[in-house]
Amino acid sequence: MTNKPRPVYLNGEWCDTDTARVSVLDRGYLFGDGVYEVIPAFAGRLFGLDEHMARLSRSLEAIGIAEPLGRDDWQAIFDRLLAGIDAPDAAIYLQVTRGAPEKRDHAWPGDEVSPGVMATVSPIGAIAGGARVITLPDARWARCDIKSINLLPNTMARQQALEQGCDEAVLVRDGLVMEGAATNLFAVINGRLVTAPTGPRILAGITRGLLLDLVRDERLVEVDESFITISALREADEVFLTSSTKDLWPVVEIDGQPVGSGAHSGRAGPVTRQLDQHFQALKHPQRSSR
Repeated sequence: MTNKPRPVYLNGEWCDTDTARVSVLDRGYLFGDGVYEVIPAFAGRLFGLDEHMARLSRSLEAIGIAEPLGRDDWQAIFDRLLAGIDAPDAAIYLQVTRGAPEKRDHAWPGDEVSPGVMATVSPIGAIAGGARVITLPDARWARCDIKSINLLPNTMARQQALEQGCDEAVLVRDGLVMEGAATNLFAVINGRLVTAPTGPRILAGITRGLLLDLVRDERLVEVDESFITISALREADEVFLTSSTKDLWPVVEIDGQPVGSGAHSGRAGPVTRQLDQHFQALKHPQRSSR
């Protein structure tokens, strides 16, 4: 694949990643006043689209921004983006901000200011090996269920993980495990699949939701949506992360200590491998229909 510019939809116009320009008065740029989604596409077909668009609507409603486009308009944008990238698997990034009023002001502008809308596309690369993670205090705001573009605490946590030679930061609040900086977290404890419940303290990941539906529908393992203590996480039999661009990502080390014990110590465990096989089968129609 070449490094040619990728297509960009920006406020009703088409350009590319080399020529796209955003107003310095856009409230996304000034305040992080907006929301976003990342939608994967496998073999050119979008995966979990309905769930992603429903979450976008919830986020927009939560911060008081009107839906800028209808579903057919979004679909036409997505189709053109996917046609403009030479990659088997890709991720569409879309962002909606409160727009660009005439002056910077903390107060929201009136309805005369249209939302800012941007969408672009990037290739998805395969994840090799397991994840090494560190645990950090959760410094995010109190509405993590909104997929806000204001991600400074998340980026700081991720950078700290990278500086320690790790892949992801797991965020802990009051001794309880929330999620990763850019992922949801699952643990296998005493034969049960445990993950934090939905609510304002975590982002309800689309891969998280699809996996839980799959597990329950096929009765693969008992599910417990409850918070995990940091001590229980460190003693868990298996741990894995989920996201739209990483699927199920086994965690092999937490704070320098291997996950699990015996033959599976520091490796993906049997439940993680089984669930990943079922999840890949869920995605199989995307590829086989091409």
